[in-house]
Amino acid sequence: MASSPPKKTLNSQSSSLSRPPQAVKFGRRTSSGRIVSLSRDDDMDVSGDYSGQSDYINYTVLMPPTPDNQPAGSSGSTSESKPDANRGGGGDGSKMGNKLDRRLSVMKSNNKSMLLRSQTGDFDHNRWLFESKGKYGIGNAFWSEEDDTGDGGVSMSDFFDKPWKPLTRKVQIPAKILSPYRLLILFRLVIVFFFLWWRITNPNEDAMWLWGLSIVCEIWFAFSWILDILPKLNPINRATDLAALHDKFEQPSPSNPTGRSDLPGVDVFVSTADPEKEPPLVTANTLLSILAVDYPIEKLSAYISDDGGAILTFEAMAEAVRFAEYWVPFCRKHDIEPRNPDSYFSIKKDPTKNKKRQDFVKDRRWIKREYDEFKVRINGLPEQIKKRAEQFNLREELKEKRIAREKNGGVLPPDGVEVVKATWMADGTHWPGTWFEPKPDHSKGDHAGILQIMSKVPELEPVMGGPNEGSLDFTGIDVRVPMFAYVSREKRPGFDHNKKAGAMNGMVRASAILSNGAFILNLDCDHYIYNSKAIKEGMCFMMDRGGDRICYIQFPQRFEGIDPSDRYANHNTVFFDGNMRALDGLQGPVYVGTGCMFRRYALYGFNPPRANEYSGMFGQEKAPALHVRTQSQASQTSQASDVESDTQPLTDDPDLGLPKKFGNSTLFTDTIPVAEYQGRPLADHMSVKNGRPPGALLLPRPPLDAPTVAEAIAVISCWYEDNTEWGDRIGWIYGSVTEDVVTGYRMHNRGWRSIYCITKRDAFRGTAPINLTDRLHQVLRWATGSVEIFFSKNNAMFATRRLKFLQRVAYLNVGIYPFTSIFLVVYCFLPALCLFSGKFIVQSLDIHFLSYLLCITITLTLISLLEVKWSGIGLEEWWRNEQFWLIGGTSAHLAAVVQGLLKVIAGIEISFTLTSKSGGEDEDDVFADLYIVKWTGLFIMPLTIIVVNLVAIVIGASRTIYSVIPQWGKLMGGTFFSLWVLTHMYPFAKGLMGRRGKVPTIVYVWSGLVSITVSLLWITISPPDDVTGGGDISV
Repeated sequence: MASSPPKKTLNSQSSSLSRPPQAVKFGRRTSSGRIVSLSRDDDMDVSGDYSGQSDYINYTVLMPPTPDNQPAGSSGSTSESKPDANRGGGGDGSKMGNKLDRRLSVMKSNNKSMLLRSQTGDFDHNRWLFESKGKYGIGNAFWSEEDDTGDGGVSMSDFFDKPWKPLTRKVQIPAKILSPYRLLILFRLVIVFFFLWWRITNPNEDAMWLWGLSIVCEIWFAFSWILDILPKLNPINRATDLAALHDKFEQPSPSNPTGRSDLPGVDVFVSTADPEKEPPLVTANTLLSILAVDYPIEKLSAYISDDGGAILTFEAMAEAVRFAEYWVPFCRKHDIEPRNPDSYFSIKKDPTKNKKRQDFVKDRRWIKREYDEFKVRINGLPEQIKKRAEQFNLREELKEKRIAREKNGGVLPPDGVEVVKATWMADGTHWPGTWFEPKPDHSKGDHAGILQIMSKVPELEPVMGGPNEGSLDFTGIDVRVPMFAYVSREKRPGFDHNKKAGAMNGMVRASAILSNGAFILNLDCDHYIYNSKAIKEGMCFMMDRGGDRICYIQFPQRFEGIDPSDRYANHNTVFFDGNMRALDGLQGPVYVGTGCMFRRYALYGFNPPRANEYSGMFGQEKAPALHVRTQSQASQTSQASDVESDTQPLTDDPDLGLPKKFGNSTLFTDTIPVAEYQGRPLADHMSVKNGRPPGALLLPRPPLDAPTVAEAIAVISCWYEDNTEWGDRIGWIYGSVTEDVVTGYRMHNRGWRSIYCITKRDAFRGTAPINLTDRLHQVLRWATGSVEIFFSKNNAMFATRRLKFLQRVAYLNVGIYPFTSIFLVVYCFLPALCLFSGKFIVQSLDIHFLSYLLCITITLTLISLLEVKWSGIGLEEWWRNEQFWLIGGTSAHLAAVVQGLLKVIAGIEISFTLTSKSGGEDEDDVFADLYIVKWTGLFIMPLTIIVVNLVAIVIGASRTIYSVIPQWGKLMGGTFFSLWVLTHMYPFAKGLMGRRGKVPTIVYVWSGLVSITVSLLWITISPPDDVTGGGDISV
């Protein structure tokens, strides 16, 4: 056993008072045993003997042997400078060698007792700090083999694994913003209640009709405001962790030794119908952005649904796939953003910024030239196809004439030869879709189903390019392209094809047989992927714990090509950044038709694995839903459904049952449990429920064969949905022009929830109509769908208890908001009626009315400011939204209500069509379409409101000025509200003026007609009074 060092007396320590102050020097021991100074002083000498009477003055602190100051694996030895490693303080040199690396400090002096006290005789804590012989123990910072008992089988390597991390997190709105926001809503609600009570209890005896109209409108506005503001009480933000997703699904692990991607498959749907309205070049660019997305290539598939069966779209997609062989590897090599070539080459900023490869400029120049040639080919396709058809038709005509002469003795028949003018493909065969000259079996509503796989299923392993891939160096770059298929469903006369919803359901069935991705991303043909990692952002939510309850991920819609002032609120940021963000704090945002990633299993109409039911007047009582049936129980339930139908309660909602009629394709039905299993999150943590084991999705996809493709063609036939639940419970729901909202509502009604994913870089971007007429017709279609929802079984008043109360309020508002237009139109005419009659909606402008009005206005302003704060929208955007709410409410929304009522009551369907057009002069202007005036019937009501209010201001001012007893208070009240209406109508008036104020003639005609009619009508109702007239006029 090692002996302790000899003790020294205190007398020997007293002689140290006259010595110079101590100096602490730092150093490290090299592999050869030599000590190298790490201090600024270069006079350190530690090569001598450590034992000396004055050696306690200077001593050296040896830095621990970490990789920063000593090479790994070095085992330098020295017999002179090794201190005693034993806890007793002494020991021989052979025992000190193996423990030197674990020591914190080394003293020059072997006499410990002299170092325990300073020169003043007090205990020196600093010296004790460097002299401490404490041990680190075991852990992920340091692992001592001595202290490791080995009982638990744990070693240092176990600490190298990263801890489990969630893929997403909620980012709460700061309480300093949200709490005042909620308090102001409550305060305004109380003020509105007292204001309405005061209005009802204080009628205007002089003008009861004005008072009655205003009271009814104000009560409705209060009700509409409550429906709109209540779902905004709990807005939230969300954030994703792409690094954690990469570590969990794309890194080597015991279950995934090769590090191959374990992410589920994704099928991307793009829908188009008419190449004349939706240019093929735009659709081709959207497809290129999809094929170049940053997602495992073997897990991605793209589908184009051409509901018009146009050969122009077919040929354009073939050209796009050919160009993608160069564009996709180019994007991967240089990390291009965005990956839509048209948008990328239109960027104004420096393209070389943050590009590290030296050949980027050369590659970009080459690919730009190739894209220009690609655009020329796409734009020249219509003429090329027509010339090809003429040549083939001429050949067929000559052939038929030759055959006719042979049969008729060398002479043509008297009636000539009839040859069908067909549309031909490049290989000399008839195009099975729509021809340029429609014929039976070859028209828009009558053609065969078409399915063409233009890009085959990629290899499982990466395929690296070479140094000469079309003049580009793709060495070390994966050149694979995802699978792509062109789909055009069969159409025949006598079948209801259900427009876009029917086309989407056809793609759901075909894609299930060909690729069966567990998730489906649907895009419009003019919405391209702006963020190449957008799919991974959405996958973070689907693969996180609780992700098995999510039916879809809705991304916000962002638009390009909008005029800088956003005159008609095309960006719609109040809805996408305000309302949708608030709904995310409830049960999830509504489905808005594009930029949405669905869980395929949820689209099939099944219930979530877990759900809650909300009872009570306001849904305050929450309980787990009972009898949540899964797909594994579907067969048993369907067999017993006929027996149990008589015993089911009448209140059982049909949405809570199970889908049973998928059609007669067994190959399709076999894909349903596979899609459900592959869509589950990883079961890598005890908190993850309904998960799948890691490494379950590493197997390659089977290659496509002829029977599989034939089955996919069969499921897009027009008769396949007969006697099935497609469109009623399964897939996109039929019966409304806004099938998107209804489809999302049905999923929420079953207990699913959705997520709103706002990415730092916009996920998708598209185009929106900047022309006033096109914008109003777009709003008309949305409002018409909302009216249809209100009068259907999809009304939120009939929802199940699995829909949260505030979510029910939000869906109820979707069906009710168009009816606000009736009261809005009446209220816009009230200021004019007040000015015409000389009366007002109240008896007088007393202090009570003005106080209530001031409080309501101030609280509304403060609420709007806080809403702007937590949603991130601008004040100008909020004001544009308010203006267009009035413009759309008095035009498109009113027309939608009229159409809906006529359809429900009389079964009559009407539509508003364009009747005249005035084009802009400058075709080079990017926003030239903004100044085009297309007259439509939707202009009549807003134009009438403007003219009537202008005339009323003139008449009211004239009456007040020339009256014996002027009533300036009523004039100011009526004029103020008229100006409020006209201020909101300013964008509409500016749109009618076109470029440089050139107003179409029809606007002047209509304005004059309204002015004359209003004046004559008012003179008839209220003729001039002789007493008020004041006698004769003399000069």
